[in-house]
Amino acid sequence: MRSLLFVPGDSERKLEKALGSASDVLIIDLEDSVSPDRKAEGRRITTAFLEDARGRTGAQLYVRVNDLSSGLTEDDLAGVMQAGPDGVMLPKAEGGADVARLAAALRVHEAENGIEDGSTRILPIITETALGVLNAASYRGSSDRLAGLTWGAEDLSAHIGALTPRHEDGSYTPLFQLARSMTLLAAAAAGVPAIDTVFPNFSDTEAFARDCQLAVRDGFVAKMAIHPAQVAPINATFTPSAGEVEKARAVVEAFSAAGNAGVVNIGGRMYDRPHLALAERVLARAADASSD
Repeated sequence: MRSLLFVPGDSERKLEKALGSASDVLIIDLEDSVSPDRKAEGRRITTAFLEDARGRTGAQLYVRVNDLSSGLTEDDLAGVMQAGPDGVMLPKAEGGADVARLAAALRVHEAENGIEDGSTRILPIITETALGVLNAASYRGSSDRLAGLTWGAEDLSAHIGALTPRHEDGSYTPLFQLARSMTLLAAAAAGVPAIDTVFPNFSDTEAFARDCQLAVRDGFVAKMAIHPAQVAPINATFTPSAGEVEKARAVVEAFSAAGNAGVVNIGGRMYDRPHLALAERVLARAADASSD
């Protein structure tokens, strides 16, 4: 999983177009991109798309439902679970208890629709409210369905009354740097992938490229996209380079040859067990990318 592309759930045209992208995950959106008066139509179109697209794409198919406080989540699940999405994105999640609550609902819908118990994954957006940021540590052990953790800046801006999440140079202000960092730490604590948020200005390709590079540097392994044009740059940036793979393989092989050593010498530089763990993660990401 490197790229996750949002697609409005009530637009047959945009859904069809998304099938031509190389995104690893399509997130069919029933929340922000679908107006209140089109929620029912969005569920109908989304369900039909899920049923039709299954044999036409290798992408995982997720549905972003409306948040648990909206009163619409159960209607969303009742509408789309018959088509067996690969996962559900939960917006405005405020802690592991929300994930557990959604997991319980999914179990009922899986049983009702003959879907294997536990097969529907959950991807929460954990920083869209102040409480969500403060509860970031609570996702560890919340559910075996947890597919990763991601974050969002725009909803948090509205929630706390911030005029913008970024400085004029495009960097995040301290509060949003905190939300981003909490997502990285929470994902590491929970043992799941950290997925970076969207970059709204898809026409600024240079700034977007920098944003992707910074995300990889800091430990994110995937990024969400709002436009198909963003998918290819994301895939390229979040796929380990040949040089990174070669270096990681050398570290793994050196530790293997040394038996149970705590430290190995490669070309005059010492590598310890944390370097081994990082190398193994790089190779796992490379293997995932080659299988997509």
